[in-house]
Amino acid sequence: MKKLTTLWVAIACMTSATAAEPVIKNLGDSKYSIEAGDISMTINGAGGGKILSYQYKGTEVISQSTFPESFGSTFWTSPQKEWNWPPVQEFDKQPYTVEEKGTSLVMTSNVSARLKYRIRKEFSVDTKSNAIVVAYSIINESGETRKVAPWEITRVPNDGMIFFDAPTGQITPANLMPFQSAFDASWYQTDEANQNRKINADGKGWLAYLNNGLLMVKKFQDLDASQPAPDEAEIQVYVNRGKSYIELESQGAYTELKAGESLTWTVKWYLTPYTGEAPSNALLKKVRKMVK
Repeated sequence: MKKLTTLWVAIACMTSATAAEPVIKNLGDSKYSIEAGDISMTINGAGGGKILSYQYKGTEVISQSTFPESFGSTFWTSPQKEWNWPPVQEFDKQPYTVEEKGTSLVMTSNVSARLKYRIRKEFSVDTKSNAIVVAYSIINESGETRKVAPWEITRVPNDGMIFFDAPTGQITPANLMPFQSAFDASWYQTDEANQNRKINADGKGWLAYLNNGLLMVKKFQDLDASQPAPDEAEIQVYVNRGKSYIELESQGAYTELKAGESLTWTVKWYLTPYTGEAPSNALLKKVRKMVK
């Protein structure tokens, strides 16, 4: 009996370590958190459905800057040339409706007066990997056939290392940022320059950021070179001038939507401690195992 009891305890511990039940909390002022084990994500329904925080045991990984367009994680439609700048207010800053659906949190925007799209964001948890899953939907409310691509933009501090699975020689523009090639991947140790810089890359469906002992990995659809919107890319990294912030950007396929149709594009967010060497084959293997 003692051995049997010990076995059940061991199984229970393994289960609790690998399958944390999601917890959704209403924080007030239209802010909500969704938790999975040691990780938590905070979203602002009143401010564009923007992700304000992503933490592991209370340690933050994304930018907490107070300057506009320099913090949190947002979602836009692509290509950017359709709206240029500033970001579309209905998607980026205006209130979203918020609905709790069981263990999911659903936020929906108003229709853009200019683009005639509506955005929906559904936040849930992959209990097997303790990852937070964000399913973005673009709904065509224009009354006509349109083409569009999804685009997630996550701001992080200008510290640490960014890496992804793509040939360094194919990053464009070439030599704009000091990427190095190691272990068949591209690695960028953050630096500082007196200019804004942005690169494009055709990756393998993931983008990683290592800083302050935490490894954040985002998994999304792997595109071939023909699938992004015109003048866009599957992976983009924007570095703001000075020592301010960096944008980790990923895009889905450029898709034709008939009137009333929608597309859904999913990004899985992982966050875990890592204090080993970087770049390293061990780190790359860890990430590839995580996203397979």
